[in-house]
Amino acid sequence: MYQVGDYVVYGGSGVCQVMGVGTPASTACDRRRDYYTLRPLAGTETIYVPVDAHVSIRPVLTRQEADALILQLPVLPECPVDTRNPQLRSHAYQASFHANNSAELARLLKTIHHKDTDARKAGRQPGKVNERFRRRAEELLYGELSIALGIPQDSVPQYIRQKLNTAGRS
Repeated sequence: MYQVGDYVVYGGSGVCQVMGVGTPASTACDRRRDYYTLRPLAGTETIYVPVDAHVSIRPVLTRQEADALILQLPVLPECPVDTRNPQLRSHAYQASFHANNSAELARLLKTIHHKDTDARKAGRQPGKVNERFRRRAEELLYGELSIALGIPQDSVPQYIRQKLNTAGRS
């Protein structure tokens, strides 16, 4: 059970802080159940999640887990997305978000980066679907790594580059 003050990753909302555990004052909640009251770090809403529900909520990576994930980036396989159809690609990308797994987000970012690089080499602009999913995946992954590493979110890409360069794994 999570405690007040803990950071968790809640589905598509990303990193949230647990603000309360118990029955909230909200009339929309079942008064017979306990809820986590969550405040997303990238938003202003309040989320109520039943404590006993089977939802996509997990603890934020530890610093050691974050560093290990970063060191795995060069060898993580890309997501298997072999379609030029933007709608089918969008569905495949969404599966990475539904997994609520930081390694899966890293794989998605690697896939999108590769596709964008190929498009630029061919003289084309990266696709809008790729751009939209890249931004969202970066927001979610970098938000979690920021909390795990104790650094500002905008410093995460630089931290990743330095970590990989130091390890000789660019």
